[in-house]
This record gives sequence, C-alpha cells and structure tokens, in this order.
Amino acid sequence: MRIFISTGEVSGDLQGSLLITALKRQAVAIGLELEIVALGGEKMVEAGAILLGNTSSIGSMGILEGLPYLLPTLQVQRQAIAFLKQNPPDLVVLIDYMTPNLEIGTYMKQQLPDVPVVYYIAPQEWAWSISLRRTNRIVGFTDKLLAIFPQEARYFREKGAEVTWVGHPLVDRIQDAPSREAARATLGIAPEQIAIALLPASRRQELKYLLPVIFQAAQTIQAKLPEVHFWIPLSLEVYRQPIEQAIERYGLRATIISGQQMEVFAAADLAISKSGTVNLELALLNVPQVVVYRLSSLTAWIARKILKGSVTFASPPNLVVMKPIVPEFLQEQATPENVIQAAMELLLNPSRRAQTLADYQEMRQNLGEVGVCDRVAQEILQMVAGAGK
Repeated sequence: MRIFISTGEVSGDLQGSLLITALKRQAVAIGLELEIVALGGEKMVEAGAILLGNTSSIGSMGILEGLPYLLPTLQVQRQAIAFLKQNPPDLVVLIDYMTPNLEIGTYMKQQLPDVPVVYYIAPQEWAWSISLRRTNRIVGFTDKLLAIFPQEARYFREKGAEVTWVGHPLVDRIQDAPSREAARATLGIAPEQIAIALLPASRRQELKYLLPVIFQAAQTIQAKLPEVHFWIPLSLEVYRQPIEQAIERYGLRATIISGQQMEVFAAADLAISKSGTVNLELALLNVPQVVVYRLSSLTAWIARKILKGSVTFASPPNLVVMKPIVPEFLQEQATPENVIQAAMELLLNPSRRAQTLADYQEMRQNLGEVGVCDRVAQEILQMVAGAGK
C-alpha cells in the first residue's frame, strides 16, 4: 500500500516523522506492507519515507515574508501533483502546510476522487479564520479530519467535516523526555547553574525579526544573573553560522546544541522562544517561557486591518485554554525590556512560576491521552484497507 504524506517546515517534519514511525509499527501488526512517499524533511527520511521534495526550510509567516518562498513552494507543489498523477497512492495524508496542501487536496478531489484524503493537524482556521472560503475548501476535499485540539474538532465538525479528535502528538513525544536531573547530567549543567533555552528561529525571517530581540534580552539577563548560561537548540543546521555570529556580537555565554532539543528543554529553568509548536513542548515539560513574535510592519498592518483584533493569542498554550498562561509579546510589544521583565519574574518569583505550572496542568487536559500517533495510524490504515477493497 502506498501512502503519500505532504507537510512542510521544521514542525511538520517532526510530526510527519512521528506519524511514519507509528504507521510502520501498526502496519507490521496487521501484516500490511507500506510504502511512504512524502514532501517533508530529514526526520521523515530517517523514519522511512521516500522524499519527493525537502520542504523543511521552505516556509514563512506573513505576506511579504512569504514572497521569497513562492517559487520553491510552487515547484514542490507541482512536483507532488505530477507524482500523484503518475502514481496514484492508496491514501493521502496532509499535515498543516496550508497553501501547498490546499492545492494538493483540491487536485485529489477533482482528479483522483476515489483516493481518500486525511487532514491531520489542519491549518488553525478555528483560531484565526477570516473567511470561510479556506475552511470550506478543506472540508470539501477531506474525507477524514483528525483533529489535535478539541476546539479544532468542534469547529470543523460544525462546518460539515467528518472529524475524529485524536489528541496532540507531542503528548506521546514527551513520554521519552529525560528527567531534569538526567538532562542536566547529559549536558554537563551544574545544579546551581541557571539554564535558559533560547529558541529564536525555525524560519529564515525569524533570524531577522526575532533573534535581535531575544539576544538583547539575554544580554541584560546575563548581566543581572552571573550564574546564567544559555542553551540554543538548532532547528536547522543552516542557521548555525548566523547564530554563532550573533552569540559573539552580543557576548553571550551560550552553547549551540544540535539534535538534543529534548534534553535542553528538560534541563531548562526558563525558555525565551518564538511562537510555535515548540511552546507546547515546553509547556508539557513544565518549562516556564516567554514568547515573542514579530512580522514586517507592513504584514502586521495588513493583518490587523483584515483580522480586526480577532486573534486573541498567538502561542499554542494560550490558544488551547484561551487565556494568557504564558507571557507573549507580539509586534511592537516584542521589546527586549518586556522580555527581560517577564523572564526575571518567572525566574525569581516562586508564586509566578507556581501559577504557570498550575496553568500548564489545565492546558494538558485539553491535549488528550497518550497513544495519539498510534490512534492516528490506526484511523489511516483502516481507511487504506477500506480503499484497497
């Protein structure tokens, strides 16, 4: 049986790899032989996918920010559609990656209507939809939507989709997380040392808009707390050099880490992070965090005019419970001063930390039970078996 999976960016590559591992495990259990062809990244290749195109670094947030990626995105989309036309799979799984996946889903519905399409981790229309056009497209071509958030399940079900709420895959991933003590031992962090994780970028644009804010804040925190050391897990190897240069420029006591993100998180006393899936991972590992996000001022202006304040929150932990459980600073609010103040409070005020950890517990209730990836794999393989009859 051939399954085609389409996703992009660093987070999509991670989710795709977790899914492929579960699909392979479940397929063996029912004696099914699987071939997985994908748009994705290195992690998916390691999990056993045949890669049609590497999309882990083709991604951006915002209108202007997306322009440099327009051509590579179109190329990879065309490549995928050409492949699907020549080699119709038994099932298609779309993971997030909205613009290309809308085109691929629409193509499947029009040209290969007998091949089931599953949307797993749908675009966050439930959080910031400005028109129903995209939602209706998703509902129109999706045979089964596997929702990771309860609100997402409700939203798409009300719009007419066939929905199963499976829970969030990071719930599974953190089962493998080391304890704080073990993580600190692995990284060589002394008990009395304050370890702060810095997560400035998983997209090229974030090096420009977020890294200066985060590193400037880190510089002041370092001056205030001599026992602090910064840990920076690399999302993509290509960012190593610009981050190394920035560490030197800001004079930070910092270590870049490749391939041990989970250890860094488990060991950290605090994280200063861009907004994204990574915020959920930190929350599930009980790491207090400060979240920042910035886009170009023109993109921000356009977004405000169109969205008119309909985006209450940006970071997933706050979106899940629709309240500000982690401090997030967006656009003009994303200043080093705001980050420093919030970070120092989380580090030095025990009651503020305790409140954050209590709020994390509430958030955790909305993310489902362990076994998410296996549940997703079972749903998909049942559909594959059904389609193959």
